[in-house]
Amino acid sequence: MPRTHIILHQQTHRPMRPTSVMAIGFLLIILIGTALLMLPVSSRSGTPTMPLDALFTATSATCVTGLITVGTATHWSNFGQAVILVLIQIGGLGFMTLAALGSFVTRRRITLRERLVMSAGLNLTDTSGIVRLTQRILVGTFTCESVGAALLSLRFVPRFGLRRGLKMGVFHAVSAFCNAGFDLMGVADDPFCSLVGYVDDPLVSLTIMTLIVAGGLGFIVWSDIWDKRCFRRLRLHTKLVLAATGALLALGFVMTLLFEWSNPATLGALPVGDKLLAAAFQTVTLRTAGFNTVDQAALSGPSQAIACVLMLIGGSPGSTAGGIKTVTAAVLLLSASSALRGQVEVDAFGRRIAPRTVMNAVTMITVGVVISMSGACAIAFLEGVSFHQSLFEAISAFGTVGLTMGLTPSLGAASHIILIVLMYLGRVGVLTLGVAVFMRHREPPKMQYPVAEIFI
Repeated sequence: MPRTHIILHQQTHRPMRPTSVMAIGFLLIILIGTALLMLPVSSRSGTPTMPLDALFTATSATCVTGLITVGTATHWSNFGQAVILVLIQIGGLGFMTLAALGSFVTRRRITLRERLVMSAGLNLTDTSGIVRLTQRILVGTFTCESVGAALLSLRFVPRFGLRRGLKMGVFHAVSAFCNAGFDLMGVADDPFCSLVGYVDDPLVSLTIMTLIVAGGLGFIVWSDIWDKRCFRRLRLHTKLVLAATGALLALGFVMTLLFEWSNPATLGALPVGDKLLAAAFQTVTLRTAGFNTVDQAALSGPSQAIACVLMLIGGSPGSTAGGIKTVTAAVLLLSASSALRGQVEVDAFGRRIAPRTVMNAVTMITVGVVISMSGACAIAFLEGVSFHQSLFEAISAFGTVGLTMGLTPSLGAASHIILIVLMYLGRVGVLTLGVAVFMRHREPPKMQYPVAEIFI
């Protein structure tokens, strides 16, 4: 009897999987952020913010999305904006990565379980070298954000004054590197204007673009580049990320110029140099950043379609960006190319890609498309809006992009809840699903069914 009691006790207190810890951790952070944003001190008016607006903003910040229901600059006080900034930083780096900073400062040994959760947050399948990688992440992140804040302050300080200019520089640098898309540019007449006023400013646009790309490439990629410093010696993962990122940026840039060159509501009225700058910014921000220098609602139909595809793909694994990830799209295209060439195996850069990885890529993109379409259909039904508008908002939420055609602030409570769920699933759900698939150890099947041919 005592032995049976001990066994039952051990089973009852079985520790949670790292992926579950991560999902619950993000949820708790969102709830804490919601409670703080509901406080009267968080709003400029000194009155409590509606619970749904606070929850939506906390979710958007923690999931580094950028969709908002109230103006960040016009509704929230300095305290509220500071809460949002902290949530963005936690959401971009992961709460365990920032928690590790305390361990480094106090010289406390990081436990194996903490290493497992840190690895899960970065889409890694093992814990080897995770502490050194985390140290690099922290140093690299704060260095990039500091340099970005200094460059942006060169423009903002002369316009807004020293104190507010420095605040604007820091806020936008952190928001850009974490691919969050939150901004402080709104005014009473136009609380959702984003960076439209800087469409012809190379300093602001290029700085924001560089921070977005740096954060969206992924910490694993930067660490590999730092160690190898030669393209031929890089891991296959790094090569695929760089190739896919370059191809997507080039495709988006050319397509934006093609479809928007003569559109008077977007690029048409700009000089040639500003057209190129605005097209480049539009392409980069679709990598789950959420800033915009042109009106998204004024984009032509083909541009909106390209935007939806790029937003759904998003950034790279282990980065601050969302989406189904560049590597997923690359593996899917490589598998299609192999099938068209009559090859059974998928390869890239002289390396073979495991069949399980191809299956994971198909799973991830299928889940992403199904969830986004379901959310879009629900919003279109509830709000009576066109499907292409609701699809743009749904993909923006699920891909944690934050771009909007102006629909999100005017949606009803039910649609806001749908977007909240999409943002959470986009930042945590698909990521958790991917890690759970990679980390699951299965027993070899004791029986195999015979192979049967089907027609495709």
